[in-house]
Amino acid sequence: MPLVDMPEEDLLRHRVTTPEPADLDEWWAAQLARTAAEAKPVVLTPHEPELYQPLSVYDVEFSGAHGHPVRGWYLRPPGDGPLPVVVTYIGYGGGRGLAAQHTLLPSLGFATFVMDSRGQGGRWSVGATADAGAGTGPEHPGVMTRGIASPDDYYFTRLYLDAARAVDVAAELPGADPDRIAVTGGSQGGALALAAAALTDKVKVCHSDVPFLCDLHRAIRIGGTPPYTEISDFLAQHDALVPAAMETLQYVDCALLARRITARCLFSVGLMDETCPPSTVYAAYHEVRAPKQITVSPFGKHTTPTSHVETQLRHLREFL
Repeated sequence: MPLVDMPEEDLLRHRVTTPEPADLDEWWAAQLARTAAEAKPVVLTPHEPELYQPLSVYDVEFSGAHGHPVRGWYLRPPGDGPLPVVVTYIGYGGGRGLAAQHTLLPSLGFATFVMDSRGQGGRWSVGATADAGAGTGPEHPGVMTRGIASPDDYYFTRLYLDAARAVDVAAELPGADPDRIAVTGGSQGGALALAAAALTDKVKVCHSDVPFLCDLHRAIRIGGTPPYTEISDFLAQHDALVPAAMETLQYVDCALLARRITARCLFSVGLMDETCPPSTVYAAYHEVRAPKQITVSPFGKHTTPTSHVETQLRHLREFL
């Protein structure tokens, strides 16, 4: 994208174009209640104690959407706590990876809980969780259109419920301080951070880098690269499904959910981002009513400047 999708002065005024369903809060409340009712006890298994000392590392299995098993990593600094916990979500196509890939935060005194993404983990990092609720209709390769004909069946409904449950689980992990929980992620992970912060009141700090799944009615029309093209290419072949798909997307649009966030937020956006166009990121940012700030990268594509890592660490130190 050699030019931003709209001038910067327009980005500062842009608001979400996806209409909000009248029953959005009630619908998500019912989904969350069902998921909580079907939850089983969390299982923690120590992982390679000699390899990771002095950190404590656990392979975690918890109940996500509809009681489906979801895997994760829990990494904790030495000591009993209570410690702040940063719940980390993964970008599209990736899984939780290796525990060794998540040692930065524990080395600085933060516990971290890394959620695997169900049915992903085969593209650029490994995963360990199946999608037990696969859709029943036709779909484009990938997961963007899985179950898209109904919000009850949609893949991202399940993934958002997993993300919210991960926060609940993090609050109860050994050594965790339930009053100091942050969520973080980039791209799809950034969307999951926003969704989790909107769907649970336990989150104190939310970091969302170049977030995906925002202003979806606009994103699928202007997004010219995958993953958004999974939806547009699919709907080009399935005209009859367009009304149902557009309605489904209203329930998982993070720009709409962002109105519910009470956590202090730190966003980032790249003004040359072709994957998550900047107008869609700003649509979510503008809907957050809690204290917020945004790191703007004028030449950023679907990345953030290296210095943003230290910006995030300072933000965690100050507010967590």
